[in-house]
Parts: sequence; C-alpha cells; structure tokens
Amino acid sequence: MTSIAFFNNKGGVGKTSLVYHTAWMFAEMGYRALAVDLDPQSNLSIMALDEERLEALWPDTDHPETLFGAVDPLFGGTGDVRPAHIETLSEKLGLLVGDLALSRIEDDLSTEWPRCQEGRERAFRVTTAFWRVIREAATRHEADIVLIDVGPNLGAINRAALVASSYVVMPVAPDLFSLQGLKNLGPTLRQWRALWERARALVPAAVGEMPSGRMTPAGYVLMQHAERLGRPTKAYAKWQQRLPVAYRESVLGADPPEHMPESDPNQIQRIKHYRSLMPLAMEARKPMFALKPADGAIGAHQANVAQCREDFKGLVQRLMERTGIKRGS
Repeated sequence: MTSIAFFNNKGGVGKTSLVYHTAWMFAEMGYRALAVDLDPQSNLSIMALDEERLEALWPDTDHPETLFGAVDPLFGGTGDVRPAHIETLSEKLGLLVGDLALSRIEDDLSTEWPRCQEGRERAFRVTTAFWRVIREAATRHEADIVLIDVGPNLGAINRAALVASSYVVMPVAPDLFSLQGLKNLGPTLRQWRALWERARALVPAAVGEMPSGRMTPAGYVLMQHAERLGRPTKAYAKWQQRLPVAYRESVLGADPPEHMPESDPNQIQRIKHYRSLMPLAMEARKPMFALKPADGAIGAHQANVAQCREDFKGLVQRLMERTGIKRGS
C-alpha cells in the first residue's frame, strides 16, 4: 500500500483542497484512489459530500460509517478495529469519511505512544489503528494510491496518521508562517520516525504485521503563489527564495548547497490559488478542473479550468515519479 500524507502544522495553505483535487486527478488518470479524512475538522468530507449525505453519516447517535466508527470498538474497549465504510465518489475514487468525534481518542493515542517503547501489545494496536483500517479498506478498494488529509498540528492523531504513511508531502505558502512550520515539522518527523523504528523491534508476536513508519519526505507543493506577468510578486518572491533552504535544513536534515539551483528539486509543483473557481466547484461538488460552462465556468473561467487541470496533472505525474506508484500496486 502506497500512502501519502499531506501535512503541515501551519493551517490555511490549501491542504485539503490539494488532497481533494489530487485524489480526483489520480482517478481521472485511471488510478484507483482512496482519500482518507483524518482531520477531526473533517474538511475533506465536507468538500466532497453534500449536506444531506453528511447528515446521514453524522446522526445524533453512533457514526458507524465514519473513520471514528471503524476504530471506536478498540478505543471504547469493546473489541478491535472493524472495516471502514468506503464512500463512493466515482468509479475509481473512494473516501474514508472524517468525524469530529476523532478528537475523543487523542488522549488515548497520546498515552499509548510511549508505551510502544515498552513493547506493550495494546499500545501497538492503538498506535496502528488507523493504518490497519486504511490498509484493509485500500485492499478492498484495490487502491493504487492512498491520500491522507490530516489537521494542522503536531498532535497524537497526526502522529498515528504519519505512522500509517509511506510518504509525506508538505503544502506550503510563500510566507513566514510556512517557513516556521517547516522548521517545526522537520525535526518532529525525524523524531517520530526514530522512535517508531526503535519501537518496532519490541512488537509482541501476537500483534502481527506493523507499518514501516517511513514517513519519507517526498517534497513540498507551493500553494497560492501570486504572480504578475509570470513572475512572483516581490513580497512572495522573498519567501519563495527561503523555502528551499528551510526544507533542506529542517525536513531533510541536510546542509544547503553553496549555490541553490534555480529550480528546487524538492518542489514538486506550484498550484495557483484559483479563487474564482472554488465557489463554483463547491456548488457543483466536483473538482475545479472538471467544471463546465453549465456549472458557471464561462468566459475567462474556462482558461483557468484548463490551467488548473494542467497543474494537477503535472502534480500527479511528479508524485508518481517520486513514489513509484503503479496501477495494481
């Protein structure tokens, strides 16, 4: 199972929109994709589903068809994880639905994490709950790729989500906050990876297979860049020049080269902020690059739709190159 978590502890960079559109583009290109909403705010689910469907998935009683419903027996002490409901978005795209109730299990995840270093069986079952649910769902969906949306923090839910991830893509904006986010995120990822590697040596035999917890940095996606005549505006250009160094130092733990190349190899793609298209896409419940004149995408909007399609097609192609994704993998 190849899984990619889209993660930055700085919010507001367009992370959820990035996951949503990337998942749809994988599906359009013929890949079977599974999108996973592990952000308790459930913004990915809200973007993908209409209010009537969400109301059915989030009734006043239990939520058996959400991700919380899949892990609830384990955290409630009544059993282990159970198969998650896969919400069909298209023939090739499925969604594991998010749930605000996920925030209830944060304390348990936090408590059990250090107990993995003691080789405790329940600690491993709790820490890998998301991975086991996602793996089973990905197998059932015959997914080529799993895309995971997580919240903008360094909490226990995100740590468990990253343990379940093969790769990490970092959406960033050209600003001071994203720069600081990289400086916080990089050392934390390396620490989580090292702790999990040590813990795996202590896994009791009864627990079974465990995730590798590679969390391999695949690169960053520059979001919401502003340009004038094809060049970044002066304010944004300042931060764009500093992001490559911050990524190398903080995320990769590498020294910057004496001369940074003009094109940063760690930058996967730039995605423009298509402000005028997003309201139309939300209304139509489809990705921006799939908007038609009947959806209101007329005139200049059509040029933006075409550009949006090229942006996300390029992003998916580069992700395939960096992660080795193949059909039937």
